Amino acid sequence: MSTTPTTPYGADPSGLICGFQFGATGQGAPVDAQLALQWLSQTGADQHSGFVWLHFNLAHSAAEKWMREHLTLSDQFYESLRDGSRSTRVELDDDMLVAVVNDVHYDFAFEPSDISTLWLSVGPRLVVTARLQPLRSIDRLRDAVKRGAAMGSSVELLVHLMHDQGDVLVSIVRGTTQRVDEIEDNLLAGRLEKKRADLGSLRRLLVRLQRLLAPEPAALFRLLTKPPRWIVEDDLQELRQSTEEFNVALSDMAALQERIKLLQEEIAGRVAEASNRTLFVLTVVTVLALPINIIAGLLGMNVGGIPFNEHPYGFWIVVAIIVTFTAIAAWLAFRKPRD
Repeated sequence: MSTTPTTPYGADPSGLICGFQFGATGQGAPVDAQLALQWLSQTGADQHSGFVWLHFNLAHSAAEKWMREHLTLSDQFYESLRDGSRSTRVELDDDMLVAVVNDVHYDFAFEPSDISTLWLSVGPRLVVTARLQPLRSIDRLRDAVKRGAAMGSSVELLVHLMHDQGDVLVSIVRGTTQRVDEIEDNLLAGRLEKKRADLGSLRRLLVRLQRLLAPEPAALFRLLTKPPRWIVEDDLQELRQSTEEFNVALSDMAALQERIKLLQEEIAGRVAEASNRTLFVLTVVTVLALPINIIAGLLGMNVGGIPFNEHPYGFWIVVAIIVTFTAIAAWLAFRKPRD
């Protein structure tokens, strides 16, 4: 009588978060680390008998050590775990696919820091995924397998993951578009508030996502041109299609960046126009107050010889002079310059 292994929350002592064994029907059955090793060590097993998917938590100190001791993975996979370059890529090494995929955190909050990396090693009978923080796409894939999604091959699992990542990217673009629409409506209504900072944050997020999520064309082109022998043509076509869909989502993201840039320029233009208007008003007030200040300063000197001192209409004469000079200053300030 067989029993389904239970995996504790987070990861087991080997750092394994979850494991599934896919048979001829493509349905995934939960397995732990020991059952997966037993299945992989079966004699006479080939790629047509199914494959095993093991998902590890690299934050667990025993995860990488356990993989090195019990699994046969390429050296490039372990090198990619410590590689400084986190750009998305899929490469072929020792007849195995090594992929570096960037994804958003499970609790993504539209912050540029909510992006992390997922490492994959895909072979005909073994798929290994590893991450440092919970990621949204890989969790969607795990939930799909638990609900009974059929995976006929290891490459089909990779394609499903790329589709999930594309769906997550589309949802991010939609959410960002909704936020940009709200900012644009507030801009048209004349309510800027703090939306300039929000636009800058959204643009930085999109730039970081596009830079990290865009797959390297050269590596992907080499894979699609000369795939390993164990990848069937149908899986290769699905991989090519998922890549094209992913590129469409990235194109939409680039268009949204351009829209945000135009909004930022419009806001900057309106702010500059308001500043120029305020500066013009201050300049006009200063110019109009200049004659009365000068004359008041001259007549206020406590010296002899002040004009109109004894004149019966001296005050009104001074007022007329001030009004005249103020009118001249107003004409000079408000006249339209000729072309």
